Amino acid sequence: MEEIDRRIITLLARDGRMSFTDLARETGLSVSAVHQRVRRLEKRGVVRGYAAIVDHDAIGLPLTAFVSIKPIDPAAPDDAPDRLAHLSAIEACHSVAGDESYILKVRVASPVALEDLLQQIRAAAHVSTRTTVVLSTPYEHRPPEVAPDPDPAPDTP
Repeated sequence: MEEIDRRIITLLARDGRMSFTDLARETGLSVSAVHQRVRRLEKRGVVRGYAAIVDHDAIGLPLTAFVSIKPIDPAAPDDAPDRLAHLSAIEACHSVAGDESYILKVRVASPVALEDLLQQIRAAAHVSTRTTVVLSTPYEHRPPEVAPDPDPAPDTP
């Protein structure tokens, strides 16, 4: 990946609503060149979308928790993500190494709602759970630092 594409990705990760004009000014490219590069990054799946960052307290979901799950029967099919996909309180599902199979990030309105969600998770996926409640979040949604190309192509004369 070219350095200029890395710069575009960094800028868009910080502000997904940055205009092509502002991207052009920040990168030193023309507006049309930036537009072409962004569309190419989107087409290749490097930029997969643009999203609003929501204040969960403001929409009535102030409680965040991480729920680690593992199957009650280790011989059971590994289909927990499919069995839990209908639960909208689950914001993310990560397959992990370690004692548990998955870690879920959930957002709910209250401790009672969390207790209800945990029952739904256990029943739907036939898993045991271990829950960690978030007290505060010093930072989240940090833009990635795009890694340099580990094996850049040699310059051609």
